Amino acid sequence: MSVIPLDYETLRLIWWALLGVLLIGFAIMGGMDLGIGTLLPFVARTDEERRVLLNLSGPTWEGNQVWLILGGGAIFAAFPPLYAVSFSGFYIAMIAILLALILRPVGFKFRGKVENTRWTTTWDWALFVGGFVPSLVFGVAVGNLFLGAPFRLDDTLRTVYEGNFFGLLTPFALLAGLISLGMLIVQGATTIVMRTEGAMTERARWVGRTAALTTAVLFILGGLVALFLLSGYKVTSVIDPAGPSNPLLKTVVVEPGAWAANYTLIPWMIVAPILAVLGCLVAWWALGARLKLVAWLGSSGAIFGIISTAGLSLFPFFLPSSIDPRSSLTLWDASSSQMTLFIMLLVTVFFLPIILIYTAWVFRVMRGTVTTTSLTKNPNAY
Repeated sequence: MSVIPLDYETLRLIWWALLGVLLIGFAIMGGMDLGIGTLLPFVARTDEERRVLLNLSGPTWEGNQVWLILGGGAIFAAFPPLYAVSFSGFYIAMIAILLALILRPVGFKFRGKVENTRWTTTWDWALFVGGFVPSLVFGVAVGNLFLGAPFRLDDTLRTVYEGNFFGLLTPFALLAGLISLGMLIVQGATTIVMRTEGAMTERARWVGRTAALTTAVLFILGGLVALFLLSGYKVTSVIDPAGPSNPLLKTVVVEPGAWAANYTLIPWMIVAPILAVLGCLVAWWALGARLKLVAWLGSSGAIFGIISTAGLSLFPFFLPSSIDPRSSLTLWDASSSQMTLFIMLLVTVFFLPIILIYTAWVFRVMRGTVTTTSLTKNPNAY
């Protein structure tokens, strides 16, 4: 008799949900910093205003990146085939994201080292790249999940990837990238509005409202394209939720409208796209009504809805294969062993609350409005 109190199917579903939680957590928390970085050269017109934005995200951005590290670690340990295929196939895209993210700590530390306009402007644009590139490329990657990646598995389950970086930049993938960019710009704008004051706040308010409506329109357009124009993937063989992690044991077909199947089988899933659109509209309205916290909550709700929509639409697929559908990776055939998932769950149950409590404490300590006056009183300000 098994000593593991949870069956394999339940553990797989739990880790699918936890992966979604980690990705949403990063998009909400890290999205504030990525959005602020993207808006830095445009919303802030003077050096003092840009220093305000730097000190808005500077004290907390490192902690927010923990969600990204946890997400990558969860993929590595819970779904190793997904990690192997995605991180090797999307290698150049991943390197672009990492290089852009590396610019962030360097920019924070180096920008104020030399009192020279050209020097500070250069690092301001470096911080912009550090926010813009990840925001866009993350969305492009998600768009390619719906299209399928050009890989196949041989009889020994070794991956053969037959694509290249520029092959990822299809119109639909770029549309998904713009949706990702838009939702993180809204998140950054609502954060700026919530914690700053003056002319810069008003500029952020206008940008946030524009981005919120744009994101809603692009999301609806992307959803219509995915549901009615793209060919989706469907498992046609019998699914064994407790079966071995071998993708080649199943059969998969590509057919039009397959991405809409989950909404027919499980109607409550429609809540996710509704929340995505509603969150954008709430953020747009609340920014205009000057309800700062409501605007941020609306933006965060939109992020939750957009990422949940992608995950629920793809379920049970993680990464379909466009050249050999049978090699597609799903929740039921791309996970670690039952024992590994259970041990990881125990560790997560212990450490995740600690991370949440620490994050809440940090934001409580760093709460309040950041102004040019407050910077002069802080000798450690950027």
